[in-house]
Amino acid sequence: MTNTPRFIPVLLAALLLSAPLQAVHAQAMPGGSQQQSQNANMTTLDTPPPEGGWQALANLLDKAKPSTDTRLTPTPSQITDRIELLLNQGKNDAALKMIEDRIAATGNRGPNDGTDVQLEFQHARALAALGRIDEAMDVYTQMTQRYPELPEPWNNMAVLYVGRGDIDRAQEALRNALLAWPDYPAAKANMADVQLMLARRSYSEASKLGVTGTQSKARAVDNLLNQKKPQ
Repeated sequence: MTNTPRFIPVLLAALLLSAPLQAVHAQAMPGGSQQQSQNANMTTLDTPPPEGGWQALANLLDKAKPSTDTRLTPTPSQITDRIELLLNQGKNDAALKMIEDRIAATGNRGPNDGTDVQLEFQHARALAALGRIDEAMDVYTQMTQRYPELPEPWNNMAVLYVGRGDIDRAQEALRNALLAWPDYPAAKANMADVQLMLARRSYSEASKLGVTGTQSKARAVDNLLNQKKPQ
């Protein structure tokens, strides 16, 4: 009876150190081949899955943390895709943080390394979505100067001009967008709205000068504009 307390802990220790070794592989303990296989297609943009394994044995062997991170470094395309997803989900702060991190990481690019145009465009979109209109306009303006053949920056500049009530400059920006791509759907729709805004302005001015019927026409144009917004 006095021997029992001695042998039971020894037996339990032997079981802990031998039998569960098979569970290390089955439960994908940190460092096992199954863990590496699960992470093979993950990048550092993805959150690692919870660690498996028998916590009691992990604590006993002091191997609770993985020794290596097997996730891949994301490609530039994967980064911009993730930013696009965040923007589309309205997670503009997170998108801007990722954009600024990417800009900082690529700040040492040489003149012959090219420019990430998509990242610039996303930068302006994120700034605009967060209400930082002047900064967004600066980015779009720089893009239209460097890449006048791209219609998207011109179109988005026009939307910002409309928000400021500068209809004439919005029309000019949309003309440049359609010059770059005559069949650009968003620019065509926005140009139609801008032309309605110009018509409303003209009707309102004519009404102030006493031209009969122009006030009702201005109201009719208002009703049309309230049914659709520039994209």
